[in-house]
Amino acid sequence: MMISILQNIINNVRENNGMPPLESISENMDLRTDIGFDSLDLAELTVKIEKETGIDVFADSFVNTVGEILEKISK
Repeated sequence: MMISILQNIINNVRENNGMPPLESISENMDLRTDIGFDSLDLAELTVKIEKETGIDVFADSFVNTVGEILEKISK
């Protein structure tokens, strides 16, 4: 399931930056306010998602939520 792969990627970025892993994520979670990412974290997230899926989720527009990422990588 894509959400579990995305959760692993998000937790990897969080752990790389000294944040504890999240036990779960949901589609309506905001990348900045709920997950705690800043612009550098989002850049790292983009690279890791592209490496895993081959898709640059920020290529044509900015995404704000987990659901928006899932929508782009499931196309």
